[in-house]
Amino acid sequence: MKTNIWVGILLSSALASAKPNFTKVMMVVLENTNYAGAIAQPFLSDFSKKGALLANSSGVSHPSQGNYIAMIAGDTMGVTNDKNVDLDAKHIGDLLDAKGLTWKAYVEDYPGNCFLGATSGMFARKHVPFLSFKNVTTNPARCKNIVNSSEFDKDVKNNTLPNYSLFIPNLKNDGHNTSVTFADAYMSKKFGPLLKDSQFMDRMLFVITFDESESKANNQIFTAVYGDDVIAGAVSKKSYNHYSILKTIESAWNLGTLGKQDKSASELSDVLN
Repeated sequence: MKTNIWVGILLSSALASAKPNFTKVMMVVLENTNYAGAIAQPFLSDFSKKGALLANSSGVSHPSQGNYIAMIAGDTMGVTNDKNVDLDAKHIGDLLDAKGLTWKAYVEDYPGNCFLGATSGMFARKHVPFLSFKNVTTNPARCKNIVNSSEFDKDVKNNTLPNYSLFIPNLKNDGHNTSVTFADAYMSKKFGPLLKDSQFMDRMLFVITFDESESKANNQIFTAVYGDDVIAGAVSKKSYNHYSILKTIESAWNLGTLGKQDKSASELSDVLN
């Protein structure tokens, strides 16, 4: 009897400490859409059904830039507008570097060479949060982690994606200057085939989210996740936000936290195996 109790305690402890097996994360961020508008789109709806839907997910601020900062830094850092900022603070890149893990931001229409102008064609700096941190922009080696999205196709082909990827479509493809219908069609064409590619999806957690809702009154956004660790078809009603995705990655890879809002954020415990 005592043996059975001891085995049960050990099993419970092992299950409690079990962590997801993903070794890669890719997060794609779209723009300014209410939850209802996003979930009505064919590709996004199908993605959420094949993966798991966070049906009570929200952005953390208005306008856009504070949300992007929050995604990687665990806090809006007091950013309340879309003007260029230069922050002296830590972010997920620092946690990844400390563990010897790799990261990149793939950015459509990015001019390269650590370009810090507000815009260039359909590129907007406010949507690329790593460019707001001085420990990246003043370090040429680290700034090379922000690349034009053409590098994404090369890395997929060569199977050299980093552990952590942030994919930022341009102002047309993210729906900012167009519509969520346009963004949905873009996502279907760009990522639809890759999500069926076993090499691309090998130990991958793929996240699609939005920066903020269109409505200022309610910041509910579409967020869904897909991958081998995801409970297919799950729909979570728990309250999640941008900090929750960050906390889930931190916990899965034993990164520690940034000591900000990520420290107390809820992990995606009910949609991951």
